[in-house]
Amino acid sequence: MTMLAPDWPRRAEALCARLVADGKLSSPEWQAAVRAVPRHELVPRCWVPDDRGRWTVMDTSTEDGRDAWLDLVYSNAAVVTMVATNAAGHTTVQSSSSMPSLMTRMLESLDVRDGHRVLEIGTGAGYNAALLCHRLGQGNVYSVDVEPELVDLARDRLAKIGYRPTLVAGDGALGLPDEAPFDRIIATTAVPAVPWPWIEQTRRGGVILADVKIRGQWGSLVRLIRTAPDRAEGSFDPVYGSFMRLRHEPNQAYPETARTPLPDDAPVVERSTTVDPRTPFTRLVVWFLAGLRLQPWIGLGYSGGDPRTAPRSVRLTAEDGSWTEVDLVATFSRHAVREAGPTKIWAEVERADQQWHDWDRPGWERFGLTVTPGQQRVWLDNPDSDQRWPVR
Repeated sequence: MTMLAPDWPRRAEALCARLVADGKLSSPEWQAAVRAVPRHELVPRCWVPDDRGRWTVMDTSTEDGRDAWLDLVYSNAAVVTMVATNAAGHTTVQSSSSMPSLMTRMLESLDVRDGHRVLEIGTGAGYNAALLCHRLGQGNVYSVDVEPELVDLARDRLAKIGYRPTLVAGDGALGLPDEAPFDRIIATTAVPAVPWPWIEQTRRGGVILADVKIRGQWGSLVRLIRTAPDRAEGSFDPVYGSFMRLRHEPNQAYPETARTPLPDDAPVVERSTTVDPRTPFTRLVVWFLAGLRLQPWIGLGYSGGDPRTAPRSVRLTAEDGSWTEVDLVATFSRHAVREAGPTKIWAEVERADQQWHDWDRPGWERFGLTVTPGQQRVWLDNPDSDQRWPVR
């Protein structure tokens, strides 16, 4: 594959320069890693959506195709490396090489030191493991992924470019107890709560960095420090980040969420709101606060109008069949709301919006997470705050 990309050092240098310019990469050690790792060797096959939204393998059999592939690989973009189709015929992304800017921001947040032993949850294509190997040496890097096929491919491709970290196929939620303890654990998958084995396998004072999406949807990156044998604590990252959900079995397609339909004659209530209907998409902290009280799953999308034109409203649906539609266009600063079912979804968004303003519009960094063996809780400003919410 190297012969297909003789100019890869120039491309890697350009990627590094862009990450620095965008404020996503600052340390000389990680800059050197980005310049040194040939990312194209780790993602020789990419999946892209066609004009009908179907995932197809990127064609690299022509010069134009190879150039497009290299442009994608050395851009600040996630590269899809595995897809799966579930029983309902829906195709979902199963694995990817994440955006380099997200990787480098997380790696710098890890605050590694020479000699640190790091466990990565979610090997994927192996690019993150390669960056870690360059910085710490391959003997200090461990990685686990649920997909044996991906682990085997990553092992071969990493070896081809001179890196041989310890790679294991298994359930990432269990960590790697036989190799513990670790100084750092970095998870490139989303979890509804931090698995306790990750805490147990981290040294006192060590760091766990993970994407915590409480109840599956709401949350962001959290940087925890193991402060005691039975406790880890830390704050959310100031900048939002998101990964695919952790899977516990190989070739496991994400299940469709079962919904209980409302009766056809369920009454529809009409009212209005001053809260922006785009809030779930554009103000993720407010959406996060709403999610602390909502059901585990809320469907979210746009609806109404001609499919060829702009949508008319935002639509939210709950597992119990409840639904809400909020018109995008306001009349005298108020948006029409239509809703049915026992769960008043938009009322929780309005409540969260009011709280957010009452608390002086906090960003992610004002929220934190405390993890103990039997409980996890989110808090505002400090662990002993009056504003605390159980995660599980």
